Amino acid sequence: MTNPEILRYTQETGDFSRMLESIPYARFIGLECDRFGDDLIFRLPSKEENLGNPILPAIHGGVIGGFMELSAVIYLMMSQETLRMPRIVDFSLDYLRAGLNRETFAECQLTRQGNRVANVMITAWQKSRSQPIATARAHFLLED
Repeated sequence: MTNPEILRYTQETGDFSRMLESIPYARFIGLECDRFGDDLIFRLPSKEENLGNPILPAIHGGVIGGFMELSAVIYLMMSQETLRMPRIVDFSLDYLRAGLNRETFAECQLTRQGNRVANVMITAWQKSRSQPIATARAHFLLED
């Protein structure tokens, strides 16, 4: 996904541009990330290429899922001291409402971390955090 030098640079500086540019899918969907203190907020800009239903218009469900999964991976890599990529074991996604063609945000929360596994909860919203468009749970295997 990304090499250790880019990950180290991102952890030290808080500049996510190099890391996101090195991930082809993140580059394709336009994923962005900002740090606010200890919190990371991920942003998916409005893009015609991300639409699944041009009549509504609504973001493709796979793009929403990929955005949330990739957000969880990046969040977990930033919260770990290791420079290794966590391996996804399980990803469960609940779509709550249509993701219209507007800016979409995601926030992650580490719910459990052991020596070998970590669980992350992801929430995606558009206008208001109190009205999420999707929630997900991701389980990761941490490399030794």
